[in-house]
Amino acid sequence: MVNLTRVYTKTGDKGDTRLVDNSLARKTDPRVDAYGTVDEANTVIGLLTTLEIPGELFEDLRLIQNELFDLGADLANPFDTGVDSVRILPEQTERLEHLIDHYTEGLPALRSFVLPGGTTPAAVANLARATVRRAERAAWAASDTYPGGVNPEAVRYLNRLSDLMFTVGRYLSSDSEVLWVPAKDRKVSGRAAKERERILAQQEQL
Repeated sequence: MVNLTRVYTKTGDKGDTRLVDNSLARKTDPRVDAYGTVDEANTVIGLLTTLEIPGELFEDLRLIQNELFDLGADLANPFDTGVDSVRILPEQTERLEHLIDHYTEGLPALRSFVLPGGTTPAAVANLARATVRRAERAAWAASDTYPGGVNPEAVRYLNRLSDLMFTVGRYLSSDSEVLWVPAKDRKVSGRAAKERERILAQQEQL
């Protein structure tokens, strides 16, 4: 186990931090942004685990939270240095794909895009989805900035995790799933109806 004796270190007071291989990086470095956003995603998933969700899902999410710590360490350790570190492996990404299939079973076919909401757990799952997707974009930015320096499997894991969180959001919506209604099909009245007519008229002129 890790033994943390002090929370603050003062080593980053000038905007620098050290990666796992002990190399110095600015806190604005894309790699730091990537593993920092992974931490945000982990926090949102942690919030989801505090809500009323099935025990099976709780266990799956708790394992994912641990793996996100591993993934953060992976992104914090340049992939091309050969320094030993925890790395995300293909079988972990494959397990997420199996979970997507598992939680998709029994869900109705999608007839439109899904709006975040329905139930509180579903809304939080969608917040997690959006945060994981942002972490994936940050990881790709780091990969583009440092070719060969980011584990490609870590980025694939984030892609599948965002898909899983979307599926979990649908799973937790139960019968309260909220679907996107295109502007032309929305039934509104009063001031909203007049505003919609104005917008549709502008769109037709484009």
